Amino acid sequence: MHGVKLFTGAAVSILLMAVAGATPALADTIEAALVRAYQNNPQLNAQRAQVRSTDENVPQALSGYRPKVSVTASAGYQYTDTNVTAGGNANTIVRTETHGANSPRSAGMTVSQTLFNGNQTANRTRAAESQVSGAREALRVLDQTVILQAATVYMDYLRDSATLEVQRSNVRVLEQTLKQTRDRFNVGEVTRTDVAQSEAQLAAGKTQLLTAESNLTTTRANFRRIIGNEPENLAPGSPVDRFLPATLPSAVELALIENPNVTAAMFGIDVNYLQVKVAEGALLPTITFQAAVTQSYEQTMTIFRSFGASAVAQASVPLYQGGAEYALIRQSKENLAQQRLNLETTRDQTRANVVQAWGQLQAGKAQVQSAQAQVTASEIALNGVREEAKAGQRTTLDVLNAQQALVNARVALVTAQHDRVVASYSVLNAIGRLSPLVLGLPTTTYDPSVHYQQVRDSWAGVRTPDGR
Repeated sequence: MHGVKLFTGAAVSILLMAVAGATPALADTIEAALVRAYQNNPQLNAQRAQVRSTDENVPQALSGYRPKVSVTASAGYQYTDTNVTAGGNANTIVRTETHGANSPRSAGMTVSQTLFNGNQTANRTRAAESQVSGAREALRVLDQTVILQAATVYMDYLRDSATLEVQRSNVRVLEQTLKQTRDRFNVGEVTRTDVAQSEAQLAAGKTQLLTAESNLTTTRANFRRIIGNEPENLAPGSPVDRFLPATLPSAVELALIENPNVTAAMFGIDVNYLQVKVAEGALLPTITFQAAVTQSYEQTMTIFRSFGASAVAQASVPLYQGGAEYALIRQSKENLAQQRLNLETTRDQTRANVVQAWGQLQAGKAQVQSAQAQVTASEIALNGVREEAKAGQRTTLDVLNAQQALVNARVALVTAQHDRVVASYSVLNAIGRLSPLVLGLPTTTYDPSVHYQQVRDSWAGVRTPDGR
């Protein structure tokens, strides 16, 4: 009976989903783990850098509105030796000879400005802004993915830790059962077969213990990879049902509006539509203005200094350029049609994901209740079988089977509790609301618009806003 008490004591901590030895005052919470993943996950930080890179597409597009200025300068040395013979009339011959060296120098500046290019600059700017919006939605997708991975691995560690404790308690009970069986065999109460059955069950229990240790080692490595630190003193995790809609139809409706995959596909349509307009702009006239000044010295032996200035407006009307521009327009229209179909596919997939996650959440709730009932019944059954075995009404094998049934029930309960919490996070992810702001995490939310505003109207400079 001492072994049964050990097992029951371990079961209490398992039902509470707490890791053995955890101290509430020092326990790591799932919210703190999610904050660390959100702040430090390298994959997420890399995606933020990608968004900042996409921001630079806007000032690149806006450069089409701005003038282009270039300065040229030249200097050199030249030697001239000429002999020119010219006849003024039949009786007159004029010979002119020039010999000598000079150092020609010049400096000039040219300013050019595009006045009209078929609205290509305007459409490129709008397309770049839509690309930025799409990149932000892609970042939101990864935000949610990382938070879901962090919540999942947190619960994985709790599950695997609890499972390991179950298996350790099971081995201790089986060791004591084997000892008791051997004692009873020595006094002739049971046969050698009973001893062998106890030994076999203990060997199987040790195998399950080793498997549980291996699973926990793997989960520990994943915890370190996703969250960024070794797991220690983890507090119980809890579902996030309070952030979910009340019904499945309202969850689906919300997902079709807020899921970042859907909104990213919408911005993709905007980008492709504007690409069509950019391609069509190549068929329209282009008007440019150019002003230039040039100061020259000693360009020839006879001219010491010269100055020139010009201002020219030029209009260019494309008539035919080989047909490539028409092919590009048709290609852009097909890309737009493809993106519209991709949006429908994304919406269908989002709807399916919400329904699937919602179903898993409802099943998880029922599974926790069933597993709890299974554990209670298995505990009663094991105690009953033990008492009946003492009276000779049950065999050792019956006791071992009841013991294994209780172990399986406890593992099933731990797994159901894990699945129940993870499913709630999965539903929130499918809807598109798995964010630090919605969860109320104690962290500063990354705002991609800050960098965008810093670089949007930048005319010059090679340093990034953070000083690199």
